[in-house]
Order: sequence, then structure tokens, then C-alpha cells
Amino acid sequence: MPDLRLVTAPSRDELLELLRGRLSDVVPGMRLLARGLRGAAESPIDFLGVEPAGRAVLVLVGEAGEDLELIGRALAQRAWVESRLGDWLQLAPASGIRPEAGLLVQLLCSSFRHEARLAARALGPERVALGTFRFVRGALGIEPLLERIIDDRPARRSGDGIAPLGEAPPLEDFRTGLDDAQLGLTESELAEFE
Repeated sequence: MPDLRLVTAPSRDELLELLRGRLSDVVPGMRLLARGLRGAAESPIDFLGVEPAGRAVLVLVGEAGEDLELIGRALAQRAWVESRLGDWLQLAPASGIRPEAGLLVQLLCSSFRHEARLAARALGPERVALGTFRFVRGALGIEPLLERIIDDRPARRSGDGIAPLGEAPPLEDFRTGLDDAQLGLTESELAEFE
């Protein structure tokens, strides 16, 4: 077994170059079309690709600790690309992109906090997917290890008998305007609140 050890991520340019050859680890069968496209904001779309079924794929790579910001960038870039996809197809009709197949934004970061995972889950796996990367040094140098984050729990939706995320069920017996007598507290218990 080769001697592998985890190492810190290289510079951004080297990181993107190393990830470039491994993107199919998180988006199986993806064919890379472009790198470093200027999109909706100052930040670029790191990679543009297409899946075998024709779905366009944007790949955004985030720095450690910016996973929630990455979710916001995903939404902005997705909206920007959706409005221009028809124009792109006129420029590159042989790209294999089929607008009816949809658009996926694949996010890559060293880790995703619980809040970021919930946000991506709320958007749906057909719109935003998460993946992590780590780097190891072995006999051939630094290599990336990519892993898809798969959330196999069904998304909660209104009307399916389960309360959506962040929404508590209604309290049937909740009352307001209670006075001290209705609370049934003793004098010493009331003194604790003063």
C-alpha cells in the first residue's frame, strides 16, 4: 500500500488544475466544456460541463469556511446562466447541452456545515449538489480526493403530512394574555421573575 498522507490544499490555481481532471468523481460522465467563465458576480464559474444526458453543469469551488457564501453564489450563477443558455447554444450548438435536461450547480468545498447542507437540501438535488475535497501526497505527488455528499433523506414539502424544515407544528392549546392567577405560581416563584 503506498504511503499517503493528507496535506493542505495548494494555491487556488493549482487546486483548480488538480480538480479539473477529477470532476467526474462527483459528476459521473461529465464532459468539461470551459474553465474560468465570468458569470453573475466578481467570482468566476470555475468549470462548465455537460452530463451525458445533456444537463449543463456549473462547478463552483469554495475556500474553507465559505460554504454558506458558496450556496448564495450558486443561486446567482445559476440564474445568470439559465437566462443565457439559449445564446450559448447558438454559439456552440455541438456542446451537447440540452436546455430541457436542466442545469445543475455542483459545489465543492473542503467541508459543508449543517446550515449549508440544509440550504442545499431545500434547493433540491436536481439544482444544487455538494461535494468535498481533500488532498493527499503520495508517490506521484499531490492528488485530490473528491467525495459526493449524498443526502438520501427525502425533502420535506408542505402538504405531505410532514412539517417543512424550520416550521413547527401548530400549538393547539396555546393561550396568550394569561395573568398571574391563571399561571398558578406561588409568591416565591413570581419573585424569581422580578
